[in-house]
Amino acid sequence: MHIAFLNPQGNFDPKDSYWTQHPDFGGQLVYVKEIAAAMVKLGHKVDILTRQIIDPEWPEFAGKLDSYPGVHDLRIVRLPCGPEGFLPKEELWPYLGTDWVNNIQAFYAQEGGLPNIFTTHYGDGGLSGAVLEAKTGVPFTFTGHSLGAQKMDKLGVSLENLNEMLERYKFQYRIEAERLSMNRAANIFTSTQQERMEQYGHRAYQGAVNPADDSRFSVTPPGVNRKIFSPTPSEEDKPVKERINAAIQAQIPPERTILPVVLASSRLDKKKNHLGIVQAFAESAELRQYANFAIAVRGLADPLHEYTALSPSEKAVMDEIIETIEVSNLWHCAIGFPLNSQEELAAAYRVLSARQSVFILTALYEPFGLAPLEAMSSGLPAVVTKNGGPSESMIENGEKYGVLVDPADPADIASGILPLVSSPESWQQYQQAGIQRVIDKYTWERTAEGYLTMFKEILETGGSAPSNLPIPPDFTDPAQGEEVTKERLETYYFA
Repeated sequence: MHIAFLNPQGNFDPKDSYWTQHPDFGGQLVYVKEIAAAMVKLGHKVDILTRQIIDPEWPEFAGKLDSYPGVHDLRIVRLPCGPEGFLPKEELWPYLGTDWVNNIQAFYAQEGGLPNIFTTHYGDGGLSGAVLEAKTGVPFTFTGHSLGAQKMDKLGVSLENLNEMLERYKFQYRIEAERLSMNRAANIFTSTQQERMEQYGHRAYQGAVNPADDSRFSVTPPGVNRKIFSPTPSEEDKPVKERINAAIQAQIPPERTILPVVLASSRLDKKKNHLGIVQAFAESAELRQYANFAIAVRGLADPLHEYTALSPSEKAVMDEIIETIEVSNLWHCAIGFPLNSQEELAAAYRVLSARQSVFILTALYEPFGLAPLEAMSSGLPAVVTKNGGPSESMIENGEKYGVLVDPADPADIASGILPLVSSPESWQQYQQAGIQRVIDKYTWERTAEGYLTMFKEILETGGSAPSNLPIPPDFTDPAQGEEVTKERLETYYFA
């Protein structure tokens, strides 16, 4: 098969630039890259289509064609989409169904033929797939990753603040695009059953798709790159160990330098709830007795003491962390250091596992939770939010592979960490169970096989969606005027 991934936001390059530094370069880029590479290994030709950026501040994304070293039959294809410079994802909507779709069609016309199928990611990719399907008849699948209605819920969108929220986040376009994507897609991929029922069952998507319709959905969890995230030592381990040990020696009292470390390595985003970890240490003297906590930040040599280079939103997260450390007198158990790549993350997991340490993710909600599985695959047990996908990956049929906690309850977070850092037997049990869990269920090869099985079924049965919502004219011809109005969003979200 010739398969094309549609992923206009963020970008791809051989060095995986910005993946932990920018909100548009999140886990969905890892997801797309890894599945695409696994599909190539299974004998298929794959393109990742994304937006070309001509901007001296983003030189990595200027070339039309690119590739990953050693991965044949996988191309990164960058095509113009609106202005040349970088645009945040919220500003892409006017150009997707026009410039970008037209450039995709022109590119494949020069190639001599369209792909067999498009697989689309996020609402912007889904919208592009819907317009392409309407124009060319090539079927597409939709992977939402996270949906706009849930973000509206988290942000507390109301009729009173709606205008402000629409100006900043363009929810009027996002919700409409997601409805079109899930309605017109030949199949919808979700990472968990919970994601399928809760996210797609939101009132904002009523009339677009029925989450109880098994014919429309495939629950296909993402995987871990075990070439990077494994217990096997690598050349990165020694320098990362030296970096971590230097930070520990410099930042905490000598008598605490042998203790386990509770590591938070997710990006600095308020919804990741780093503050909950710090509050757990502030409230639990027993936890402080057994462990220190560490916050890893890409690109900052000493993130707890010098973080002026961060973006305003990231700086706000750190400001709250530092304030809590100061008020609660936690400097004696607080550590910060940089981890600048996936390879360094994996090395840190291995290095810290020798200290009977723990990975932690206390996000307020985590749609799937790949990072804990990567840590587990490397031999570091995980304590993870119970809200979202981890409730399925960390426990199944009564078997526990990680520890689930309430991210809003610092006492529960502390209670989840304590058995691992205080009991070598418990720690080892979770370490072994976590490694085997990943091997059995969460590899990219398994994920790619799930996608390919569905692609084959779609192509064999004709690939038509069971029903179609019309594509509003403003997505394909802005001259016809805006049809995606505030009033329509109010009907979807507030009715």
